[in-house]
Amino acid sequence: MDSLWHPRPVVVAGPCVLEDNALNFAVARTLADLSSKLGLRAIFKASFDKANRSNRNAPRGPGLEAGIVALARVRDEVGLPVMTDVHEVWQVDRVAPTVDALQVPAFLCRQTDLLEAAGASGRPVNIKKGQWMAPEAMGGAVDKVIGAGGSDVILTERGTFFGFGDLVVDMRSFSRLKAATRCPVLFDATHSVQQPGRGVDMSSGGEPEYVPSLLCGAAAAGADGFFIETHPSPSDAPSDGASMWPLDRLEELLTRAVRVWQARSATVEVG
Repeated sequence: MDSLWHPRPVVVAGPCVLEDNALNFAVARTLADLSSKLGLRAIFKASFDKANRSNRNAPRGPGLEAGIVALARVRDEVGLPVMTDVHEVWQVDRVAPTVDALQVPAFLCRQTDLLEAAGASGRPVNIKKGQWMAPEAMGGAVDKVIGAGGSDVILTERGTFFGFGDLVVDMRSFSRLKAATRCPVLFDATHSVQQPGRGVDMSSGGEPEYVPSLLCGAAAAGADGFFIETHPSPSDAPSDGASMWPLDRLEELLTRAVRVWQARSATVEVG
């Protein structure tokens, strides 16, 4: 079976959490259109539950049962592959039959039982690199997935904590991650500008104005694709709105990033 993550570049995008069908479809259809126009492999990603919020009252999403239905509708009606996170081992068997890929959140990238369950599911797995992890340390996470039977693994870089409220992206990380794990690597552009705990009521703040430069930098540094949370109205998004990219500006952003990615790819081939 061909890898879900090829041909490259890949774009994984969607709202932070699943919302109503109209919004989910609007985002997915825009993504499908851009996939065709820009030659991308697009995957719709949204969460049925955000189980790692700082504030106990923060919106978490529709829950597992409603989330499975919503993801299936996106896949069936828009035709894109879909991906969502799993936070607990028991969720894997419930979610895997409905989705095309599973994601292990950054805060859980060392959870052996969860990684092994994801690997045993038969689905491709995206492991988000922990904000405290050295690139080489992610080799252990990949080994857990592959050791349980997984064969199609990708990693996602979003930067490393600097102090208590900022992430810093080391552009060397893409090469180091690939050398250490032999896996392709995405760049999570919107979470990289997140400022955890700086928003109202301990929610996350963000500086999305830096997304374009970081995304293009990652494309030049060797990222194999892009991870972007996007929304028609970020200020109205129930989760992570402060760092999201507006849906009506997604084409402009991806066009720039793809041009950089193609230029780098051509340079590597010539070299």
